[in-house]
Amino acid sequence: MLQNIPKTGVSLYSYSGEFGVSMTLEDCFAEMYDLGTNGLEILANGHIQDYPNPSDIWLEEWHRLLKMYEIIPVEYGHWVDSRRFPGRELTTQESYDSLVKDIELANKLGFTVLRTKLGVIDFDLNPVNNWREFIKKALPVAEEYGVVMCPEIHQPTELNSKMVNDYVEFIEKTGTKHFGLNIDFGIFQTSERMVIPGFDNEPSKPEELIPYLKYTHACHAKFIHMTEDFIEPTHPYEAIIKVLKDNHWNGYMLSEYEGKNKEIAGYACDQVRKHHVMINRYLSK
Repeated sequence: MLQNIPKTGVSLYSYSGEFGVSMTLEDCFAEMYDLGTNGLEILANGHIQDYPNPSDIWLEEWHRLLKMYEIIPVEYGHWVDSRRFPGRELTTQESYDSLVKDIELANKLGFTVLRTKLGVIDFDLNPVNNWREFIKKALPVAEEYGVVMCPEIHQPTELNSKMVNDYVEFIEKTGTKHFGLNIDFGIFQTSERMVIPGFDNEPSKPEELIPYLKYTHACHAKFIHMTEDFIEPTHPYEAIIKVLKDNHWNGYMLSEYEGKNKEIAGYACDQVRKHHVMINRYLSK
């Protein structure tokens, strides 16, 4: 039965205010171990020393720390930086080359899911026009390395949108198992939402997630702040987790703290701990 409920983890983005200042990579892993969770997300260009070419010494230390703190590499966050060059977008070949670089590195680090941020063309986060071409070109490489590329469905995008349906259509048409979705819980956020001039997108409802769960390989358990009685008031967490449990989704929910005071020593750690108290309570219901 435990295999049919969501698993928990942490995005190291949660500790971004302290990482490299008062917390090392090992400090982050030790915090996760003490918290009692093991699923890990990193941001490649923020957490990998000398990205995209870490040294053999760094790689050895990475695997030593994973083993010591019983950490499972879940999701590798990276970008296809389509606007890297002024005045033009990356070509299909350049985008493919970028993808291959990250697929190979993610595999070296033990990750099986890539949160593949595609370049966007508007405030609705619609991806660059040639995304199908370079993703399709990279599918055989993803299959070779046993990873799945997942664009993030993020506020202000709505679940029932052309963008998400285009991704699903691509999956169905190609029959691939190496392209899917990362769902950011911010799409369900009911208060303190992003303010984008000219856009007034409504939050998606948790039950709208059901038809997309079979394509969803990881979720960002986004949260803004936890109260002292372990409630996250800006997201309908109880309803979200009920949908995941009722539909036997057993991927990872990766806590992603996106609130204030990240630079204050220990503040983000405390918020993540409170977040895990809450989600574990809902998981046990």
